[in-house]
Amino acid sequence: MSTEYPLINNEAAKRYEFHIEEQTPLIEYILTNQKIFLTHTEVPKALEGKGIGSALIKSVLEDIDQKGLTLVPLCPFVAAYIKRHPEWKRLVLKGINVK
Repeated sequence: MSTEYPLINNEAAKRYEFHIEEQTPLIEYILTNQKIFLTHTEVPKALEGKGIGSALIKSVLEDIDQKGLTLVPLCPFVAAYIKRHPEWKRLVLKGINVK
C-alpha cells in the first residue's frame, strides 16, 4: 500500500496510531529516560496483508529518529521489520540483538 497516513502520537494512550476509515492500527510504547520501548503492534483484521503494519513501523521509526530517542524493540513484529531494514538498527539500544 503506497498511501501515506498521518502518524498520530496518542500520548494519553501511550501509542502511535494511524486512523484509516474506522480502523486504528497501532503500536503501543513505554517512554522513559530518552528510551522508547515498542511493546505491541496491532493491525485490524480488515487491514491485514496491505503493508499497513510496515508503513506504521516506518513512520514510528522516523519519529523516534527525529526525536533522538533510543529504541528498545520488544514487539516481535517491530524487531522483524528492523531485521529486514538494517538501516534502522542505529536507533536500537546498544547491546540489544534484534532477532
